[in-house]
Amino acid sequence: MTRPALFFYAAVVFVLLVRSGVGAYEQTTWAMEVAPVAIALPLMLATHRRFPLTPLLYALIALHMGVLMLGGHYTYARVPLGFWMQDAFDFTRNHYDRIGHLMQGFVPAIVAREILLRRTTLSAPPMRGGWLFLVVTSICLAFSALYELIEWGAAEAMGAGADDFLGTQGDPFDTQKDMFCAWIGAMAAQWLLARWHDRQIGRLPAPPA
Repeated sequence: MTRPALFFYAAVVFVLLVRSGVGAYEQTTWAMEVAPVAIALPLMLATHRRFPLTPLLYALIALHMGVLMLGGHYTYARVPLGFWMQDAFDFTRNHYDRIGHLMQGFVPAIVAREILLRRTTLSAPPMRGGWLFLVVTSICLAFSALYELIEWGAAEAMGAGADDFLGTQGDPFDTQKDMFCAWIGAMAAQWLLARWHDRQIGRLPAPPA
């Protein structure tokens, strides 16, 4: 991605971020849900020259940001897409949060894979096969567990006010199901996108040591 294209990308994301905050259901919940967007966007701009990402990864990150911003605007338990799925598939609850946690494994898997392939010895056989898959999956599960710990901390700090951020909707096993979705997402991303990702990595200049 060229620098002008990256700034256009950033401008579009920033506009969507601001739009998601306008009329958000609960401002504190919105801020907590979109915090990863506010962190990732400046980081990508700051590291673009030294470590440009593949077009595939830029697209996936934008998609993930969209999921976060939509969830932040409505809160995950109130996103209209989730209610549509609930009606269409006769679910007992709004499952939009499951999409969010699936993406929490899917997109970080490609982030981790790209960094590991470009900056570590996992790019060389035989490490590139099963070991790469295992390490990427483990990183995503660790990230998912960390997020659940953050949710726990928010619940302790905010009390009942954290209900919208947690989005458990009364499910006592919500944490385990969220991590399961992230695990499935991490494995699916590697199974579905590895070859496409490898081709795009091959077209990138080698990063400086």
